[in-house]
Amino acid sequence: MYRIFLAEDDETLCTLIKKHLESWGYEVTAAEDFLNITGEFIRSEAQLVLLDLKLPRFNGFHWCEEIRRISQVPIVFLSSAADNMNIVMAMSRGADDFIPKPFDLEVLSAKVQAILRRAYSFGMGADLLERGGAVLNLGSGTLSYQGNSVDLTRNELRILNLLFSQGGKAVSRESIMQMLWENDDFVDDNTLTVNVNRLRRKLEGIGLGGMIVTKKGLGYMVP
Repeated sequence: MYRIFLAEDDETLCTLIKKHLESWGYEVTAAEDFLNITGEFIRSEAQLVLLDLKLPRFNGFHWCEEIRRISQVPIVFLSSAADNMNIVMAMSRGADDFIPKPFDLEVLSAKVQAILRRAYSFGMGADLLERGGAVLNLGSGTLSYQGNSVDLTRNELRILNLLFSQGGKAVSRESIMQMLWENDDFVDDNTLTVNVNRLRRKLEGIGLGGMIVTKKGLGYMVP
């Protein structure tokens, strides 16, 4: 089942689109906080975004750029302002398609199906994890924070993936080493310390120096 994130402030239209796409088997999350579209998108773990152009406070162009900073999921604009300039601006900001309003719901679902088929037939994922405003992209192996990003090694990515996934709970050193062992990379206690220290230096470089916390007798955690 594909997951779709829908940012549409017209409640009636939003409900119609959501119900129609759900009838086709999609899991649809509708935006509620229009000041935090990026955060809601991350939590939805969506594989496609439907984005209205005219939204409260910030328009769709702004949110398209913000999502593109952290993800390559398909983005489709929905708007009655379908003049050539808006279409060009949408595409230049990373959109994949632009559907003019009003539109037929059957046409919308057909376009959604076609875009998802093209995007994911090559295995592109939408694996994002978020803690404290930092976004871990499992597909690209990067960590982003406030417009900055850093590339991670395979072990660094695995360590952060485990810590992010625990929702603020401490993970023992033994559990981290076991996780890396299962992935065919033997890591002894000293090597793990080196990996964590190197990772901390990378995080410090993008303003996340205190992200990995050592809990004495318990292990590591990301609050």
